[in-house]
Amino acid sequence: IILLDDYTTKLLSLCCKMTDLLAEGITVVENVYKNREPVPHMKAIYFITPTKKSVDGLIDDFITKSSSKYKAAYVYFTDFCPDNLFNKIKSSCAKSIRRCKEINISFFPYESQVFTLNVPDAFYRCYSPTLEKTKDKDAVMQVMAEQIVTLCATLNENPGVRYKSGPSDKASKLAQLVEKNLENYYKTDEKSQIKAKTHSQLIIIDRGFDPVSTVLHELTFQAMAYDLLPIENDTYKQGTAGKEREAILEEDDELWVKIRHKHIANVIEEIPKLLKEVSSKRKATEGKLSISALSQLMKKMPHYRKEISRQVVHLNLAEDCMSKFKSNIERLCKTEQDLALGTDAEGQKVKDSMRVLLPVLLNKSHESYDKIRAILLYIFSTNGTTQENLDKLIQNVQIESDSDMIRNWKYLDVPVISSSAAQQHKHPRRDRSSEETFQLSRWTPVIKDVMEDAIENKLDSKDWPYCSQCPPTWNGSGAVSARQKPKASYQEERKNRARLIIFVIGGITYSEMRSAYEVSEAYKSCEVVIGSTHILTPKRLLDEVKSLSKPKDMVCVKDE
Repeated sequence: IILLDDYTTKLLSLCCKMTDLLAEGITVVENVYKNREPVPHMKAIYFITPTKKSVDGLIDDFITKSSSKYKAAYVYFTDFCPDNLFNKIKSSCAKSIRRCKEINISFFPYESQVFTLNVPDAFYRCYSPTLEKTKDKDAVMQVMAEQIVTLCATLNENPGVRYKSGPSDKASKLAQLVEKNLENYYKTDEKSQIKAKTHSQLIIIDRGFDPVSTVLHELTFQAMAYDLLPIENDTYKQGTAGKEREAILEEDDELWVKIRHKHIANVIEEIPKLLKEVSSKRKATEGKLSISALSQLMKKMPHYRKEISRQVVHLNLAEDCMSKFKSNIERLCKTEQDLALGTDAEGQKVKDSMRVLLPVLLNKSHESYDKIRAILLYIFSTNGTTQENLDKLIQNVQIESDSDMIRNWKYLDVPVISSSAAQQHKHPRRDRSSEETFQLSRWTPVIKDVMEDAIENKLDSKDWPYCSQCPPTWNGSGAVSARQKPKASYQEERKNRARLIIFVIGGITYSEMRSAYEVSEAYKSCEVVIGSTHILTPKRLLDEVKSLSKPKDMVCVKDE
């Protein structure tokens, strides 16, 4: 029997399926908080967080020898167990516990190269002015630092830590904490041989660093679907009420992994081809129907059926995206790209941003979220606007009730009202004029430039200081890109690859996640892993920005 709490239930569901647990000999999965039937002849594994609530659940199961729920307990904590809880376990049920171990995983592996932390209300806690001088803010930084260290430990890395210096001190604060915690972790972890820095670099960035990528309409498949369609918990519902089918978009789905980063135009072309391929495979086997061929076919049938139903799901998903795009989004995209880049598709400089913006604002068919996104792009492109201009825009578009979606960006240190002091340190952009792009997808997330500059060793150490000594591979000889060894096996190669870990405080977008895969693909010598407090869609972010000016008890879940 395995007993889980809310956090480990989510963690385990991201890592494996029930069938995987069965294969390991686990037959029952239970919630440690709930009242359960005793099964005194079976042993139980407790995979729990070291919190009072979960530990109490464990202790209650073994309060007295005669009424123990299970034969014995094997306890695994996701994280460091505080002494007071450990002593409580020791004094109340030590005899029943066969093993007690800390395994240091307090982050969620969202995709093969993407992780998120377990910090509820992180955005509010990091940026809300009501918490500015409170302990809350420091506490949330400390929790984030500890969780990032468990990520490094899981990857077996002790990275050089850098941060983007900027108007706010969040990135530097978090970087110092991570560095300190890494040092402590590798000092006290007796198993670990890692004492020195490994071939990896961890860069910490604050969300205000690239606001444009958070509000732009993206046209690559995953980013577009999550932006335009009501996908909840990675689940896409299709069909009419009563006849709904659900599909989960996940790492196990090879087709999804293959097409999620492609441009929607390519996806729409590709899926029908794939459908044809599967059905022709099937026809090929149907042609020669000997008994053995038939039994082969029967065996393969569920596989084909699954493959086809997945492709149909993705086709529906792509068609849903396209119908939204054709009806309204297409017109917005040109405006957004021109504002974001400051040049039009022909490369001509945009002289008057307001003239580019107005048609969107006057168009009755755009919803207010889309107008707000366009206004924000206008403001970002001009490094802020005047108070008078902003008030006029908000009035004319009648978004008074949502005006905080615009005004509150100041708490992320993004200038909304221009002033001479608000000179933003913008990252120098790489020249991508030779890369082929779709006209409505010319923008590249700034983080992609940062990843490439880091790997090529072009990040300026004034803007990107280290909190620690720089790891040997990254110290200027461009050694990361130059380490050419004779061809090793894939496993070997993966082990020898340098790692670049990027952490963004305050959320990452799907297009930034895509950048991590693209850069890892282009620079075979380095794997890029990207993570954040959570994953953003433009709508979710605007709602979170709006909530920053509300009182804490209206936004945050009560701590247990």
